[in-house]
Amino acid sequence: MTEENQESDVSALCIDVSKTTPVTGESKITKKENEIDPGSSRWTTLLVLAGATCCLGSALPAGYSLGVLNNPAELIQNFCNESIIERYDIQFTHNELMILWATIVSIFLIGGVTGSLVASWLADRFGRKGALMIGNIFGILGAILFLLVPTLNSVELLLAGRLIVGLSGGLATSLLPMYMTEIAPLKLRGAVGVLCQLGITSGVFLGQIAGLDTVLGTKESWHILLAACSLLCATALLLTFALPESPKYLYIIKEQQSKALKELSRLRNMDIMLLQNEVAALQHEFVTKSSTDNWTIGRILKEPTLRLPLLLVCSLQFGQQLTGISAVFYYSSSIFKDAGLGSTGSQYATLGTGFANIAMAVVSVPVMSLFHRRIVLLSSCYLCIGCLIVLCTSIALIHTVSFMPWVCIVTVIVYVIFYGIGLGPIPFFIGSELFDVGPRPVAMSLGSVCNWGGNFIVGMLFPTMQELLGPYTFLIFTGCIILLAQFVGLYLPETRGKSTMEVAASITQGLKSRPNAKPAT
Repeated sequence: MTEENQESDVSALCIDVSKTTPVTGESKITKKENEIDPGSSRWTTLLVLAGATCCLGSALPAGYSLGVLNNPAELIQNFCNESIIERYDIQFTHNELMILWATIVSIFLIGGVTGSLVASWLADRFGRKGALMIGNIFGILGAILFLLVPTLNSVELLLAGRLIVGLSGGLATSLLPMYMTEIAPLKLRGAVGVLCQLGITSGVFLGQIAGLDTVLGTKESWHILLAACSLLCATALLLTFALPESPKYLYIIKEQQSKALKELSRLRNMDIMLLQNEVAALQHEFVTKSSTDNWTIGRILKEPTLRLPLLLVCSLQFGQQLTGISAVFYYSSSIFKDAGLGSTGSQYATLGTGFANIAMAVVSVPVMSLFHRRIVLLSSCYLCIGCLIVLCTSIALIHTVSFMPWVCIVTVIVYVIFYGIGLGPIPFFIGSELFDVGPRPVAMSLGSVCNWGGNFIVGMLFPTMQELLGPYTFLIFTGCIILLAQFVGLYLPETRGKSTMEVAASITQGLKSRPNAKPAT
């Protein structure tokens, strides 16, 4: 088929669909919205390329930057101390050095919050893939600063680099789930939504390995360690040029219908005339949308019909950080040492828990396609609650009962497995299934802000809580998961296999909504 014929077919399809839409055709389109075009619900080459590029080039560097400072912490602290003495002739006390180190760690999270806040504006201004490319550029800039740190002997450059890669990470966690769920067919929406969690967990694991003193965690190469993931960012930046833009973004936000249908045809690797149900769904969402211009944070916060979905997104993202996953990883090394594994053995055992986290992220890809989101999420919550109670008890008795160290080890691994199947991946992409395309970028940004903010709060408060309460800190995390599970059980609608318009319509009444109530007989 020639390019001219394709152009005329696309134009004709736009016209034909528009004629059926306004009022009389609304019910017909709504019915088609949940139908799948034959052959369209499959992994095409472009969809796989998009998933791999976003996962490895955006989410993985974010996770890498989260986990990379653990092993070389002492080396970097020594550099900072020596640099301050040499440049400013000031001798930091131990407490002052710890404050500086806490700043180096936490400024990455501040960058994540900032990146999340600007993600919605970038996504609508430059497009989904354009905003992802900006995130890759920030990752590369941060790496350049890291490489210059020892040459210029500058702690300030180290702080600036951490802030900039934090910006990159915040953009990734907001944009990746949005882009991937917008370009995926309905049946694969959950599977591609898991890619953000998969990339982050893989990045944390890779950062832990690279930080070993047998790899890059040495006095001569720690700055290279911090910059290493820039190679993935640079590769992703180049590959993103070949990726299609989100058809939903083009069709509904930019109102470039012809271009949107061409991108949809590329994504599905099918003639656009065979994708009439997807086209009809796009047209219906376009016609029934509210104005997509000026979807600001203030407007979303004031919109009554969006309060409940926004509460769900923010509580899930914030609650994910209150599950105790960071605390479990913090405790894991000391638990493994108490079990007699030794320093080296406990280090590799900790890597084993990271590998288990990655394995569950991989497993959750088919799980999201086969099982309902609510069932998976609630099961994950209650199983994690049980694990935290057992872990609290076993840590409290670890020096009293001989077999308790091994109970701790098993519980840590089981907890990571149960967390990874639901609480890990679902909060990252659920916003893309609760919101229409107009308010979606802002909602996803606010959710990401809550995630990074929760991470920051837990990181700042956990050491103090651990010192005051010891293992009983896990009971606080248990209470947080219980509250989250109750809220989710009551208000989160099932989104698997449903259009965003159908899901959004079930939660427009705020806290009066009962999306899971059984219809009266």
